[in-house]
Amino acid sequence: MFFTIVEEFEHDPLTLSLIMLITSLRSTRTLLKIFAPSSTAIKTLKPSKPALEVLKSDLEPSKPALEVLKSEWVPSKPALEALKSEWDPHKLFHIFKSNATNPIVVENRFAFYDTVSRLAGAKRFDYIEQLLEQQKKLPQSRREGFVVRIITLYGNAGMIQHALNTFYQMGDFRCVRTVKSFNATLNVLAKSRDFDEISRFLNEVPRRFDIRLDVYSVNIAVKAFCEAEKLKEAYLFMLDCVNNKGVKPDVVTYTTLISAFYDHKRWEIGNGLWNQMVLKGVMPNLHTFNVRIQFLVTVRRVWDANKLMALMQRNGVTPDEVTLVLVIKGFFRAGYPEMAMRVYSALHDKGYKISANIYQTMIHNLCKRGDFSQAYTLCKDSMRKNWFPNVDTIFMLLEGLKKSGKINKAKVIVALAEGRKPPFSFSYLASMQSILSGN
Repeated sequence: MFFTIVEEFEHDPLTLSLIMLITSLRSTRTLLKIFAPSSTAIKTLKPSKPALEVLKSDLEPSKPALEVLKSEWVPSKPALEALKSEWDPHKLFHIFKSNATNPIVVENRFAFYDTVSRLAGAKRFDYIEQLLEQQKKLPQSRREGFVVRIITLYGNAGMIQHALNTFYQMGDFRCVRTVKSFNATLNVLAKSRDFDEISRFLNEVPRRFDIRLDVYSVNIAVKAFCEAEKLKEAYLFMLDCVNNKGVKPDVVTYTTLISAFYDHKRWEIGNGLWNQMVLKGVMPNLHTFNVRIQFLVTVRRVWDANKLMALMQRNGVTPDEVTLVLVIKGFFRAGYPEMAMRVYSALHDKGYKISANIYQTMIHNLCKRGDFSQAYTLCKDSMRKNWFPNVDTIFMLLEGLKKSGKINKAKVIVALAEGRKPPFSFSYLASMQSILSGN
């Protein structure tokens, strides 16, 4: 019967579209009430009342058909906007659930991450499980990238076992596992810092599902081992991947290991890894240089740190704020304030934009050494850019300027502090005035 109607209206797209919509909203019985019981009902409709009007009257005589359809199909607020603006976890859950098959929501990665994040913040893990388990039933679950998103979301919510279960269930979705989903699951496991579980996953899963590890797998595992303070195991795992799995470590692998060994004061191994990295032809990146420079500053080898900073520039790696603060602080601590000033002046002369952190480092260390005139000049310059040192440094500078008879300069600093946006607290400003007055 329904197909007869469709055939009759195949050249009338408006009527046909309306019939299709109404069919999804009304039962077949309703359609049969509209049309006569006869199989030729569509032909017996009276010319004075076209089929479109009959359909309109069946829906709701007091409203035009399009308004009725709009009220049933279109939410009062677009789905994404409703999800973004709703903070009540119960309402948020029901908005998302009612749009679980809406392609605008399903294909929007941010909507998922934002919703799960807020539900996790409200400790509604039951809602998270319902929403993500519902997603597994969609056709999109055959795509590995879609399943990776579910695994990652479970991981972000701290639901590690659910993430693992999703990985093992991928065959049920007829979704092929590759190293991509393996890495996503390994990354979730790494957050647990459960060394035994991570090791078991690395040993069993690649063989079971014929997955070949890549360098990203190695980097996730090495980082996880280092965070679990299993440095020896991290290094041995890297060697095993090189010798038995054909995976070459990259700069991230070496940087992670070097940083971990330096942090644990195992300098010799960290230095050996640095040398091995260079001999293997792996070029250090900015983060690797910073890790090495931090080590050199820590062991009071600031001149070597300064040479390394020059070397990185010759190799096309531009020092960042971290590099500069480390070297400047290193020269101050080693008793070479003039070299710290030279590094700072060189940055200024080259047009480098001095950051608030560099100003803070310079002003604080100049005050500690009693060079309040130079500290005043830098502090004034910094404050005029609305970059303010911490209050302890400002108090130290004010005390120093007052004791050295430069009360007018101290007043300038207080005046600039009073103009800070957002303002300092009343108690801080009162303390600054107290220093000036000598109370």
